[in-house]
Amino acid sequence: MLKQPVISIITIVYNGVSSLEKTILSIASQSYPNIEYIIVDGGSTDGTLDIIQKFKHHPISLFISEPDNGLYDAMNKGINMATGDYLWFINSGDEIYESSTLSKIFNAKNTTLADVYYGDTVMINDQGELIGGRRLKPPTHLGWKDFKNGMLVSHQSIIIKREIAGLYNLNYRFSADFEWCLLALKKAKSVVNTHLVLSRFLDGGITKQNIVPGLKERFRIMTRYFGLFSTLLFHIPITLRFVTYVFKNKRF
Repeated sequence: MLKQPVISIITIVYNGVSSLEKTILSIASQSYPNIEYIIVDGGSTDGTLDIIQKFKHHPISLFISEPDNGLYDAMNKGINMATGDYLWFINSGDEIYESSTLSKIFNAKNTTLADVYYGDTVMINDQGELIGGRRLKPPTHLGWKDFKNGMLVSHQSIIIKREIAGLYNLNYRFSADFEWCLLALKKAKSVVNTHLVLSRFLDGGITKQNIVPGLKERFRIMTRYFGLFSTLLFHIPITLRFVTYVFKNKRF
């Protein structure tokens, strides 16, 4: 039986007074004992710091509040602050799916630990109401080459061993998480599908607000790792699935 690992959960926030508290409460509700909770605030001026102060003794382990150079710079700060065995990004407005999620993944009876754990995601609105499932579903088995088909796993539903996680590439403003997950999977020797819903993802974040430049960045990343011809070829079914989904569900 292995000692249960420490999970460094990192939340990035900027002027999130309306969304941060429910994120913090979802971490505080976890039945799993070994959590290091880090909040990286971008220098909020709207009352966000009052919420952080309210929870600074529990569940927050560490926090900083200072200007940054964008989302991924803030994420890199969180990684550099983390001391846990695994990294999990649950940003402001997002939530862990249920209080027993981490306990189910890192069961005390585990005899081995994987490099990566992943699962599914549900979408919520600003009121925390369920919108539905994510457009892309996680495959039964996940490897880095599966990202030819797009980001099949939400950034909020992948937990990565810290020792194989690099820093985010600041050359990308909207899709650095795509490359970050791909590179971690490329290094991973063992990847486990939890077959669980891991997170509630707040719809309408920075990527969705910048869908066109985000897709252009993702195309560049895919071309870098899979080649131009393969990327063009795989974008035919990706585009067809996207158009079909939007037509059917009236959202993306």
